[in-house]
Amino acid sequence: MRIRIALSATLAALGLMFLLPAAAHAHGDTLKVVVTGQRTGHVTADITWENDGDAVDETVAATVNAVSVDGSRTMGPWRLVRDPAAAPAGWTTAEALPPGTWKVSVEVGFPALGKGELEVGVPVVDPAPTTGAGTTATGTTDSATGGTPAVSAPTPASASASGSGSDAAPAPSGTQAASGGEGAAVWWTTAGVAATALAGAGVGLLLRRRRMRGACRTS
Repeated sequence: MRIRIALSATLAALGLMFLLPAAAHAHGDTLKVVVTGQRTGHVTADITWENDGDAVDETVAATVNAVSVDGSRTMGPWRLVRDPAAAPAGWTTAEALPPGTWKVSVEVGFPALGKGELEVGVPVVDPAPTTGAGTTATGTTDSATGGTPAVSAPTPASASASGSGSDAAPAPSGTQAASGGEGAAVWWTTAGVAATALAGAGVGLLLRRRRMRGACRTS
């Protein structure tokens, strides 16, 4: 009885030993590597089992290399990490390619062999436009005062115009004052002449009377 139990356990163990490699190779022994492009300079790729197209659950050991089209620059080798934006088969690089056109190759060595290549173009990203200080009709905004518009000083032309305007405004009153003064002076002059004439006439009458009285006394 004990011999039968031991024999059954041995056969079960042998069966598991044969079944495990079969389960491990259920997907096949090669990987399909498709370099899909780049995202902000990061190389992207899809890796699946070539036999059934399933995503790879294991950690992928791969190297990524890039060469510029003119052969003057090389980047890598880099490794692949899972790409949450393209799960479950998506992979990407932590490093980013600089702007330019690159010949990218991805070689996978674990859990199976696979290779993919693609020419990838990384565009030049223009910097975001900076928001400058706003301007007003009278001048630029003063950033030091928290956005208070700095009023520019008036130009000499405007200053002269405003000065001439302010000087011209009281001109009528000055003219009136001058005309009033001249009228008063003329009036006083006329009055003085009249008074002098009256005084002279009075003196003449007194002198005549005195002469007539003296003439009467002598006769």
